[in-house]
Amino acid sequence: MSLTLYYHPLASFCHKVLIALYENGTEFERRIIDLGDAADSAELLALWPIGKFPVIRDPVHQRNLPESSIIIEYLDRQYPGKHRLVPDDWDSALEVRLWDRFFDHYVQVPMQQIVSDRLHATNGDLSRERATLETAYGMLDRRMASRIWVASPAFSMADCAAAPALFYARTLVPFPDDYRHLSAYFERLVQRPSFQRVIDEARPWFSYYPFAEAIEQRFLAPDNT
Repeated sequence: MSLTLYYHPLASFCHKVLIALYENGTEFERRIIDLGDAADSAELLALWPIGKFPVIRDPVHQRNLPESSIIIEYLDRQYPGKHRLVPDDWDSALEVRLWDRFFDHYVQVPMQQIVSDRLHATNGDLSRERATLETAYGMLDRRMASRIWVASPAFSMADCAAAPALFYARTLVPFPDDYRHLSAYFERLVQRPSFQRVIDEARPWFSYYPFAEAIEQRFLAPDNT
């Protein structure tokens, strides 16, 4: 009996978990959840009454786990692969968890608020959300001046969080032209095979993204070179 991931291929927090699964070639079954479908929503609510994805079901250990970071930590312990995504060393692990939280709270959250505003046509004041993204970009550009990956020498859970967060955020607030360290980091992320696979699978759904017109053409068509 394999793991089952309850998710949607367009959702950024689901992308984060998919990257972790693909990094280690972890076997799992897919259950795409359409929140607009009553039966799908009921199925998800039965697993996690908060009603948000991703959720992973592990029949072997009889557990249903929500929350992207918790899922990745669980996979790293119960289904480890060749790429440890949370280091064993406590200090290094703390750094990974810090930057994982950074991307979730200060990139993902304001990004999702901006997307939600357009999706629901509420026309709210989003200056604070955009300012948060700009602040996050500045912090990241300074941090990545002397680093390859954001939290440790090796690709980690924090980079799993970074890839989808930055992918969508830059469609709302582009990186400043002089943030070359951040731009170089983003290019390393999008060249990672695990994230390329996520993008390939999300591509048929991009037309449903409220800011689809801002997605770069290179992500809208597969590279046939």
